[in-house]
Amino acid sequence: MAKRFGVGCAVLSNCVTGTLMRAVCDTMWADFPLTRQLNSHTGDQERHTMSDQSTTKPELSATMRDYLAEIYRLSERHPDENGYVGTSALADLLNVSAPAVNRMVTKLKDHGLLHHEPYQGIMLTDAGKTEALIQLRKHRIAESFLTHVMGFGWDEIYEEAHAMSTALSEAITQRMLDMSENPTTCPHGEPIPNADGTVHEIDDTLLTEVEAEHTYVVTRVLTRESDRLNYIGALGLMPDADLHVIHKAPFNGPMQLKLGEEYRIIGHNLAELIRVKRKA
Repeated sequence: MAKRFGVGCAVLSNCVTGTLMRAVCDTMWADFPLTRQLNSHTGDQERHTMSDQSTTKPELSATMRDYLAEIYRLSERHPDENGYVGTSALADLLNVSAPAVNRMVTKLKDHGLLHHEPYQGIMLTDAGKTEALIQLRKHRIAESFLTHVMGFGWDEIYEEAHAMSTALSEAITQRMLDMSENPTTCPHGEPIPNADGTVHEIDDTLLTEVEAEHTYVVTRVLTRESDRLNYIGALGLMPDADLHVIHKAPFNGPMQLKLGEEYRIIGHNLAELIRVKRKA
C-alpha cells in the first residue's frame, strides 16, 4: 500500500503545480500508517493480473473519461425530452471543435459507452454512465480534499481537482475521502458517487422553477466559474443555506429572496445556476 501511495504521488506531481502537490503528499503521508507492509504475494498477484489482461475491458484514456464525465453533467442539466444532449453543446462546454467531438463520440460509441443518433444527439449507455460517475467521484473527492484538508475556497478548486483526478487510484481517492471526513457531497453540493459507479440522486429543482412565498434550502450550485462562485458565495447562496422566495417577477425577471435577516435580489440567469429543495 505504501509503495502504491508513493507511486501515486509521483504521478500526481506531473499533473498538479509543484507547491500544491508537495503539500498534498506531505499532508497524506503525515497521516499514513508506516507499519503497513506489502503483501508477500504481491509478485504472484501482479503476474496473475498480467495474464488476465486479455479478459479485462479496454483501458480508457484520461480524455475519454473527461468526455464521459462532461456528457453526464450536460445530460443532467440540458437533456432533450428523450434524454439526449447535442454534440454542439458538448463542444461548447469543452471549448473544442465539432470535428474533435465527433471523433471522440465515435471512439466512445465503439467502446459501447454511448448511443449516438444523428440529428438527435448522444446519450450514455449504462456502462458509460458508470465510467462517468467513477471519474466524477475522483474529481469531487479531490475538490473536497482541497477544501476541507488543504483550505482552498470553493471558487479555487475546479481546475486543480481536474488535474489531480486524472491520476488518482481508488486507494488514494478513498484515503482523501477519509481525510476529508467522508462528505457525501462536493463543496458545490453535487453528490459524491460510490466506488462502483452508483450515486444517490438528489431530488431538487432549479431556483427559477419554484413557487414564491415558500422556504427552500440550497442543494447545489451548477457553475464552476470562479468569479460567479465568488459572487454566489458573497450572496450567501451556498449549499445548505436556507432562503425564502418572496417574489418572482414574470417573463424571466428577477427574484426577491430573504436569507436570514437579509434581502437579496438576483437575476434569472444567476438563479438558473442554483438548485434547491423545499424545506419541510
